Amino acid sequence: MNSKRRNSVERTYVVIVPLIAVCIIAVLVGFFNSSVKEVGDSENTGKKYENFNPNNFDDPTNIDNEWMPLRPGMQLVYEGTTLDDEGELQDHRVVINVTDLTKVIEGVRTVVSWDLDYSSGELTEAELAFFAQDDDGNVWRMGEYPEEYEDGEIADAPCWITGIKGSIAGISMKFNPELGTPSYSQGYAPDVEFTDRGQVDQIADEVCVPVDCYENVLVISETSEAEPDANQLKYFARSCGNIKVGWKGDGEKTQEVLELVKINKLSSEKMEEVREKAMELEKSAYEQSKDVYGLTSPLEIGRSNVVIDNNR
Repeated sequence: MNSKRRNSVERTYVVIVPLIAVCIIAVLVGFFNSSVKEVGDSENTGKKYENFNPNNFDDPTNIDNEWMPLRPGMQLVYEGTTLDDEGELQDHRVVINVTDLTKVIEGVRTVVSWDLDYSSGELTEAELAFFAQDDDGNVWRMGEYPEEYEDGEIADAPCWITGIKGSIAGISMKFNPELGTPSYSQGYAPDVEFTDRGQVDQIADEVCVPVDCYENVLVISETSEAEPDANQLKYFARSCGNIKVGWKGDGEKTQEVLELVKINKLSSEKMEEVREKAMELEKSAYEQSKDVYGLTSPLEIGRSNVVIDNNR
């Protein structure tokens, strides 16, 4: 090879190599930026919020997900302990009531639960929560109105509803939760700092609570942006739902522990009472949360599965 040819090749090499390096870097940067948007800070962190599509709910009030069935008249009672603000251990009781009421949110008809939270026998929180199951079998949390009490008076009502003030529905339970999958948003409401996330933590061989013993129990670890070091653990049994609540991590301040002590089927009389109480709470919601809850349609009696105005 003569010197002229060699010099030409060398010059070409000097030009091409930097260009290739620049291209590779550009591709990597583009991939990284895309990953940040979709994946988050680590490989175990999913999207910041879920891709909620109201057109994917053809039968939204038929919530038959095996890990989180929500049937009208279903009442779950939990008992345990929690720490108060002073670090003192308090008796804790939670009652979940699945009503026969529905509410249309973002064009999707949702199932309404009316939940009560007691500490040392005193009601500290009452909540309306809204759920819908999509066509893939995932159960979505569409919003909530919690009313927090101190000395019998309303202390706070951090309401969020998907589609209002930047709030986006999240997944309460996946159709097929699996170990090793990324975390998922359980709801994203920056206005009230609701940023809860869930991730499959383990599958427990057997978990016993006062109601019964259950095998192959799904354990979901729940965290939030505000308390990344705090992990609440929720245990789910097939065909039953949440049977236990625990915790791990140094950041878990409440150290809440709950176990399922009763599964009740509400009588028609009790159902009517629950319905009336839920409607009373909604009346308060319209007064306390005019800029969020006040923008929603009222609760309705009945379990119609019709999806309303999905294309608005």
